[in-house]
Amino acid sequence: MLVTSPAPIASITGASSGIGQSMALTFIQQGYRAALVARRLGAMQAWQQAQGLSDAQCLLIAADVTDAASMKAAAQVCLEAWGLPDVVIANAGISVGMDTAEWDDLSVLQETLATNNVGMAHTFHPFLKGMRERRSGALVGIASVAAIRGLPGHAAYCASKAGAVAYCESLRGECRPFGIDVVTLLPGYIATPLTAKNPYAMPFLLTAEAFARRAFKAIDRRTSYAVIPWQMGIVAKLMRLLPNPLFDRLF
Repeated sequence: MLVTSPAPIASITGASSGIGQSMALTFIQQGYRAALVARRLGAMQAWQQAQGLSDAQCLLIAADVTDAASMKAAAQVCLEAWGLPDVVIANAGISVGMDTAEWDDLSVLQETLATNNVGMAHTFHPFLKGMRERRSGALVGIASVAAIRGLPGHAAYCASKAGAVAYCESLRGECRPFGIDVVTLLPGYIATPLTAKNPYAMPFLLTAEAFARRAFKAIDRRTSYAVIPWQMGIVAKLMRLLPNPLFDRLF
């Protein structure tokens, strides 16, 4: 009698729109089961129905990445229903402009760091001990090319994404002895509701679907660090090399 192993599991936060949904669909198309986590349960349910996906393919969980207890409870739902994920993707993130001179904008920084940085730790934490005991798994942090240099008006977002890169790098060294891979992905401009409001040109713009396909390949290869698309990686490196006076004049 042929015994087949159950499909691998990917847990993805920020799965109510944009990159999160596209990555979920890509992983499902590649034979995974997807545990989807977001605050907007209704949006995930509508997407699942529109895609014609079954409950055996999707597990929808309402949770807030800024709330540690909420994320621990969400992880428990996944563990009890399906088991320990093979891939955990911390994708949830926000981007809001800020002006440090404005009192109200100080809360923007707090909220951005709580979502983009602390939320990443909340996403990984409930699964990490189990992965260590199993001695396998992949943790994926979604950062941004905005991590490379601080852009005027985007201090909160750039700081959070630079922090995400450094956090994942630290985590990679901590996890290596346990057979756990940490993958850091830096999207360039991706066509999502988040970027739709940008009033400026976005070079090398990718659809969320195209990004998800390339991201899956990087995760499947366990690439430690990747800029997607690669052209933005070159732009980012050139920006990093610019002397401060020239960078300040340009931006």
